[in-house]
Amino acid sequence: MIRDLGQESFQQAHAPVYDTLQIDSMNPLYLGCNNSLTLLSAVLSPVNVKAKYRWSDKNFSSLFQVVHDMLSDENTLPKSYYQAKKILCSMGMEYLKIHVCPNDCI
Repeated sequence: MIRDLGQESFQQAHAPVYDTLQIDSMNPLYLGCNNSLTLLSAVLSPVNVKAKYRWSDKNFSSLFQVVHDMLSDENTLPKSYYQAKKILCSMGMEYLKIHVCPNDCI
């Protein structure tokens, strides 16, 4: 794909995605956050745990809401799993649900 478009065309087409990722990777989780906790790292770590332990989307959204409420009012943590997915989908971290039964009975 890159070869067909050319390097410059590819970078121009994907520039908004990279800009958003760069902003999210530098944006602190809350005002005055001293450590290296950024919006992107604060979303990636819990999503990794969700995948590892197979949490449901509803439970995970509840966790995001609780943690969001614990932090200061100026925090940038998403309030739901849906909002977190919007951040991660721009990175190409989309997923495909595969049904167990080919007849969609499960």
